[in-house]
Amino acid sequence: MINLTDKKALVTGIANNRSIAWGIAQQLHTAGANLGITYLPDDRGRMEKKVMELTAPLQPSLFLPCNVQDEQQIKTAFAAIAEKWEQLDILVHCLAFANRDDLTGDFSATSREGFRTALEVSAYSLVQLAHHAKPLMSKGGSIITLTYLGGVRVVPNYNVMGVAKAALEMNVRYLAAELGVHNIRVNGISAGPIRTLASSAVGGILDMIHHVEAVAPLKRTVTQTEVGNTAAFLSSELSSGITGQIIYVDSGYSIMGM
Repeated sequence: MINLTDKKALVTGIANNRSIAWGIAQQLHTAGANLGITYLPDDRGRMEKKVMELTAPLQPSLFLPCNVQDEQQIKTAFAAIAEKWEQLDILVHCLAFANRDDLTGDFSATSREGFRTALEVSAYSLVQLAHHAKPLMSKGGSIITLTYLGGVRVVPNYNVMGVAKAALEMNVRYLAAELGVHNIRVNGISAGPIRTLASSAVGGILDMIHHVEAVAPLKRTVTQTEVGNTAAFLSSELSSGITGQIIYVDSGYSIMGM
């Protein structure tokens, strides 16, 4: 059984009970981790209320607003982490966004602003968070992000997000190379398609899921809990020799040629 007792874990990207980040947070909590949760603030405070109510059973000791497009919010969040915890052991990056219009049609028609937004939120944000986490991981740590096969192969209706995921996966490798000397490991989980708030923006998501169920060796797609289990493993000493890797949790779909 994985034991993360006394480990302090910051989980980003929870939007609702279908979020992969929610599955990860639950499994880290089950393993005994002390959780910190961030949410994307909005003018009416609806997201704060929704995420707070959802995560209350996990008893997070930190609950922080963090819009990764606002550098000051990132600094404020990590200042709160430093004050409350003094150290950070686990950082879970589950952040991705692209304008819906840039996920359909001709890829060559991607707008400059849409390209910038997708890369900033989905890829550069990992670099930002790792930079701020680094001094708090003085005893070593584990940084985990979420990616998808669309960053390696062309997937219909994924377009600019595929480019963002490709950048994200290279971020994993460069960060792993930099942070390894500090005993900080950086890995990505490439999950199979799951119905989430984010995936709902991808046209034909149900067709993708049904295709995986038909083609994947396990003849099914995966669950948030299965991704969460892998994240708990990557957070623990059981994975102490693993860094810079993309771990596929996709029922084996990625190995198939047809």
